[in-house]
Amino acid sequence: MATPTPDSQDNFDQFDEEEEQQLGGTTSGRKRLFSKELRCMMYGFGDDQNPYTESVDFLEDLVIEFITETTHRAMEVGRTGRVQVEDIIFLVRKDARKYARVKDLLTMNEELKKARKAFDEVKYVGELYI
Repeated sequence: MATPTPDSQDNFDQFDEEEEQQLGGTTSGRKRLFSKELRCMMYGFGDDQNPYTESVDFLEDLVIEFITETTHRAMEVGRTGRVQVEDIIFLVRKDARKYARVKDLLTMNEELKKARKAFDEVKYVGELYI
């Protein structure tokens, strides 16, 4: 049995870092928030079912940077220090694709609220007659 050399210890450290990244953490200490969703989206857009971790991490960095910049810009637009839906709409108003997507999501959100309210009312009425 060979004794561990400094080089073999480096290999163990590298393995630990790779294992930590696969479990969702990073060596920088920042937890990956969107890894699972991004992997599914990448697969849906034609990537391998198990894309490289580096690719997912890079894409997640881009997403987080976009969200952060958009949030900071939205905080400056309306009431300082607060983000409201109207601020996001104002920021994306010139980008037709983003504007249409925001409008679709807001419409779906309203429809879901109405459906939940109607379901709760039917449930409540049903309980009165039991």
